[in-house]
Amino acid sequence: MSANSLPVHEASPSGEDPAVWHSLEVDKALDLLDSNADRGLTSPEVQQRVQKYGPNELEENEGRGAWEILLDQFKNIMLLMLIAVAFISGFLDFMAWQAGEFDPGEVPFKDTIAIMAIVILNGVLGYVQEARAEKALAALKKLTSPLVRVLRNGKLMEIAAKELVPGDVMLLEAGMQIAADGRLIEQSNLQVRESALTGEAASVNKQASLLLPEETSLGDRLNLVFQGTEVVQGRAKVLVTNTGMQTELGRIATLLQSVENEPTPLQQRMTQLGNVLVTGSLVLVAFVVVGGIIQARGFSNLRELLEISLSMAVAVVPEGLPAVITVTLALGTQRMVRHNALIRKLPAVETLGSVTTICSDKTGTLTQNKMVVQSVYINNNAFRVTGEGYAPTGDFQLNTQTIPVEDYPEISALLVACAVCNDSVLQKEKGEWAILGDPTEGALITLAGKAGIEKDQWQNKLPRIGEFPFSSERKRMSVVCQGRGNGEQGDETTPVTPNSSPTPYSLLPTPYVMFTKGSPELTLARCTQIHLGNHSDPLTDAQRQKILAENDQMASKGLRVLGFAYKPLAEIPPEGSDETSETNLVWLGLVGMLDAPRPEVRAAVQECREAGIRPIMITGDHQLTAQAIAFDLGIAQEGDRVLTGQELQRMSDQELEQNVDLVSIYARVSPEHKLRIVQALQRRGRFVAMTGDGVNDAPALKQADIGIAMGITGTDVSKEASDMVLLDDNFATIVAATKEGRVVYTNIRRFIKYILGSNIGEVLTIASAPLLGLGGVPLTPLQILWMNLVTDGLPALALAVEPPEPDVMKRPPFNPRESIFARGLGSYMIRIGIIFAVISILLMLWAYNHVQLVTGPGLDPQRWKTMVFTSLCVAQMGHAIAIRSNNRLTIEMNPFSNPFVLGAVIVTTLLQLMLIYVPPLRAFFGLQWLPLNELAICFGFSSLMFVWVELEKLFFRFMGRKSV
Repeated sequence: MSANSLPVHEASPSGEDPAVWHSLEVDKALDLLDSNADRGLTSPEVQQRVQKYGPNELEENEGRGAWEILLDQFKNIMLLMLIAVAFISGFLDFMAWQAGEFDPGEVPFKDTIAIMAIVILNGVLGYVQEARAEKALAALKKLTSPLVRVLRNGKLMEIAAKELVPGDVMLLEAGMQIAADGRLIEQSNLQVRESALTGEAASVNKQASLLLPEETSLGDRLNLVFQGTEVVQGRAKVLVTNTGMQTELGRIATLLQSVENEPTPLQQRMTQLGNVLVTGSLVLVAFVVVGGIIQARGFSNLRELLEISLSMAVAVVPEGLPAVITVTLALGTQRMVRHNALIRKLPAVETLGSVTTICSDKTGTLTQNKMVVQSVYINNNAFRVTGEGYAPTGDFQLNTQTIPVEDYPEISALLVACAVCNDSVLQKEKGEWAILGDPTEGALITLAGKAGIEKDQWQNKLPRIGEFPFSSERKRMSVVCQGRGNGEQGDETTPVTPNSSPTPYSLLPTPYVMFTKGSPELTLARCTQIHLGNHSDPLTDAQRQKILAENDQMASKGLRVLGFAYKPLAEIPPEGSDETSETNLVWLGLVGMLDAPRPEVRAAVQECREAGIRPIMITGDHQLTAQAIAFDLGIAQEGDRVLTGQELQRMSDQELEQNVDLVSIYARVSPEHKLRIVQALQRRGRFVAMTGDGVNDAPALKQADIGIAMGITGTDVSKEASDMVLLDDNFATIVAATKEGRVVYTNIRRFIKYILGSNIGEVLTIASAPLLGLGGVPLTPLQILWMNLVTDGLPALALAVEPPEPDVMKRPPFNPRESIFARGLGSYMIRIGIIFAVISILLMLWAYNHVQLVTGPGLDPQRWKTMVFTSLCVAQMGHAIAIRSNNRLTIEMNPFSNPFVLGAVIVTTLLQLMLIYVPPLRAFFGLQWLPLNELAICFGFSSLMFVWVELEKLFFRFMGRKSV
């Protein structure tokens, strides 16, 4: 909240920065909001503020309605041309019907009906893809609490959360969802889960008494609470500082709604393709019409020229292409689901293949989201601990050599403390080890288990009879256990270790023992002795310095470090005596743990680099932890720059853009930082995939070219803002999905050149008929629709499932902004289209003259058109077989490596023959019966297309070049 939004006419001492409340004393904050910590606001004050600030709700911008989305589909230039063709064709049919030119039983307006059906189908396909409403804001609203307890008029009452106003005094306790942003007035052992906002799983210990610098990052504002987060433990009294759209959640909603949806590379390429095809078609139509009028020396043949123009317009539009692309993308989504990647928006399948940069969160994506102990420091020895996850299996190593734990009694003593001073439970579920409770404590149970020290066994030997719970002020916890049998001094019953060797706890002269764990510095400060072997000695200053130095060394590697100690007790300490009881402790050692990297991610990062994709870590975690993981996985190298949220905050957008290619690690970042990083990368021409799971990630997920949400830990908000959901939250899955995206894009290019090559051939063949003086239109719009939908469509779908090339992830990504005609595809289509036309025109000339000479019963003189139609359709079958590979000859390929192509060719050829030899179909499509010898000639001419493509491959191979 800025100063001028405060309800009193007093400038904020912290300036106009909305994040000033954490730098203010509680009394000053109450003063600025004209509130009272004991009585809250009065009813008139509440009414006044409701008028000023409005309800405590997230506001939603009005988006496009369903009808607007549907109508937008028909603004596509190719569909507009088809609509115009349908109307003109309908007009010409109406004129012919009025003049009685239709044969008995002939269906009128069939071209118009067929064309409009295709237009509507394509419009519906586009609508279905685009109409999925953006539900991210709706999911964001679910994070707001319905009811809240407040002080008003000096009385405690429960009100609807939307009625909260700045200045209200709100009461919190465990299990509550926080309904507004606020400054803590007082708190008792308050822990808040802020993972939805910050992305970090660990609960945050809050302290009302803190005063923090203005530039403190969101995750470190320990004296504030935020809307949408959850109270895990403790209670608090809070001064409401921001409501509605002024909260951190509201800022995210604003960012989310400010992000505009950009067209994907595929959508941009299809737009470009439509513009080129329609422009080219109109130029060619004008050329044919003008040429025909000049040739006829008047307008006597205008109707025939219009019919030819309509056929050309239908021929140039690849009516089946949108359907083929949609089915191809849908098949890609099915394959990706098998790799644990769920695609929410179809175009994202192809877009993944264009990714140049992957911005990944750390926790749970690059790491296991399981704390694993990496190092133990005891008696001047640093032990490395092996093992993965929570499985209690692993070794203890000293100087790279595995050691038996029983040879080091100090380790056993420490591990017993790890197991006993612990509230979590380790259990096996469906073959997987899992933790119930705090992940940090789970890591300690697992550590003890690796040495055969089981928590259940030791809880029976050292039953807990008292405790001093963890508090954020003390930064430690202690448990009091019965140390010798029934606790009587004379009882000599001693617990037995797994290795039957004595432990210090079995030899203690006292009936009770207290175990303490917590901050190494604070725990060590309360120690006067150190445990060595099976006894304790006075702790020297030199030993203290060594322990603190090792603590610093572990922390510099990004480890979370805990210190352990114990104390023999003659009696059970009274409740609340932690300050006096937690003194004169015996130091045990240090334990360093880390949310360990996923083992498969290293290989995935390496595959990324080989594929020319740059991985970047963006996390809310601390800088040292982020560095340790990034270096371990190969995301960053020694010397790479790390940018923190505070440093990023001070940078202008231009400065960030200049540095964004040099930084591989971003630590302690906030929601707007993530959004700025993505935008800076995009301004540098990078094509960005961004992962996230928290509410704070939603704006960046929506801004990114590919937003990737976590399926396991992800919030509904992040999933609704994303294009793809990782079902296993694994970075390696992103790489597998990227590979699939590249395969899909390659196959889309393959069938585009297959479809458009024939379309160009059709257009040139139709255009040549009047210029060559042949009577009539060789192909009707209905026949062309058959070719574009069936003869082109079925083999194109088969080509869409062509298996990947071996080097698909060994090359850099293609430029996501490259033209659809790039890398020779445009020249290939023109070249093949001309060959199609030459073959068809040669057949057309021969057939036109042949039918004049060969006449007889049942032989229609117009059957030359059927021969042209058949030849074009069958030639496409040869083209489909040959185009499977750009460089390998058909005889060099396994015909059954993609059996769908062979099946599509056979089925389409049979359908084509049915059109000629099944009378109802022949009549509907306006075809004529062909004798077998003329059919054989059609097949002979058609085979020339296959021969040409194969010869091209040999030519390029001889020239040492790759075909397109």
